[in-house]
Amino acid sequence: METLAEARVDLAAVRANVATLGEHAPGAQVLAAVKADGYGHGMVQVARAALQGGATWLGCAYVEEALALRAAGIGARVLAWIVPPGQPLTAALRAGVDLAVGARWLVDDIAAAAREAGRPARVHLKADTGLSRGGATPAEWAPLVDAALAAQAEGLIDVVGVMSHLARADEPGDPSIAAQIGHFRDAVELAEKAGVRPEVRHLCNSAGTLSLPEAHFDLVRPGISVYGLSPFAPTELARPEAYGLRPAMTLSAQVAMVKRVPEGSGVSYGHRYVTGRESTLALIPVGYGDGIPRAATNTADVLLAGRRRRIAGTVCMDQFVLDVGDDDVRAGDRAVLFGPGDHGEPTAQDWAAALGTISWEIVTRVGARVPRVYEGSV
Repeated sequence: METLAEARVDLAAVRANVATLGEHAPGAQVLAAVKADGYGHGMVQVARAALQGGATWLGCAYVEEALALRAAGIGARVLAWIVPPGQPLTAALRAGVDLAVGARWLVDDIAAAAREAGRPARVHLKADTGLSRGGATPAEWAPLVDAALAAQAEGLIDVVGVMSHLARADEPGDPSIAAQIGHFRDAVELAEKAGVRPEVRHLCNSAGTLSLPEAHFDLVRPGISVYGLSPFAPTELARPEAYGLRPAMTLSAQVAMVKRVPEGSGVSYGHRYVTGRESTLALIPVGYGDGIPRAATNTADVLLAGRRRRIAGTVCMDQFVLDVGDDDVRAGDRAVLFGPGDHGEPTAQDWAAALGTISWEIVTRVGARVPRVYEGSV
C-alpha cells in the first residue's frame, strides 16, 4: 500500500556527505552529529551510514540518545554534550558513552557515577569561548580543570577531550570567529599546562568544518552538512553542491482529492487565499501535525505535476491546499514538498529561505507520523 506521505532518506547521500566532510578536514577525525533523531532522518540508520562514510565518532545532545545508539548495537565512540542534573550517568558510563562537562558540579556527579559503575568516565571538558551557552566561562575554567584532574587522580575520570562551540561560523569573516579560536587555544593551553593530555581537541561545527581549516584541530563535529544541507546563508555560492554535498531527505505526499471550484472561492481557514478564477484545488494530506510549518501558508512552494505551486491558504493540522488552475492533477498523484532539487522540486533550503528560518528546522521538525523510507542501504 502506498503511503499518504513519506520522508525518503538516501543513506548513500549520507555516506558520501560524510566522506566529503572528511576531505574538507584532512588530518581530523569526523564526529557525525545524529541528535534529534538524526535531524529528523532517523538516528540509528543515519549513524550506521555515517560510520560507513568514514565517521569515527557520533554525537548526541542527550544521554538517552547515546544509550539508544548502544541499544541498537552501535559500538562507535559516542559523545553526549548536554548533561543536566538527574541523568542516567551510571548507565552511560557502563555503556561507554563519553560526556561533555562544562560545570564544576557535574564533575562530582560523574565521579559518583564512576564509583557506582566501577569504571572511569571519559569526559570532554567544555569551555565557553563566546557562545554564552554551555561550557565553563573563563573565570570557571581553571577550577573546572582542577576538579577534573583531581577526579582523574582518583581513577574516576579520564579527561579525553577539550571542546567548545562556535557562535558565528556560518558568517565567514566575522571577527568573533578568530576571537573564539584564540580563546579556545588559550583554554587548551591552560588545561594542558595543568596536566590534561587530551586525545581530541574540537571546536568546529558544519560551517567550521567547511570554512575554517585553522580550527579543525583533532576532531570536527558536522551536523547539518551530514544530511547534505549547507550551513551558510542560501546564496548560489553557499548551496550544498558547492561543497560536494547532497540533500538526503525528500518529503512527499499523495494528493488526497481534487475539486473544481468557482472564481472567488475562499480556501482553508480564514480564507487567506481566494481563487482568482474557476480553478482546480488539490488537497495534500500533511500539515503542522506532521511538521509542516503553519507559516508556510501562502508562502512555500511544492512540486506537483511538473510545476512548482505555492501553498494556497492556511496550513492546517493534517492538510493544506494547492491551486493547480486548469492543470490535469488527480487523486493519487504525488506532490514533492522538498528534496535534492533534481527534478525542479524545492529544497529544504528553499523552504527555509521562504519562511525566514534555517534548513535545520525544516528537516528536523518532520513529524513521527510521516514514515521514513530508506534507500541506498548496504
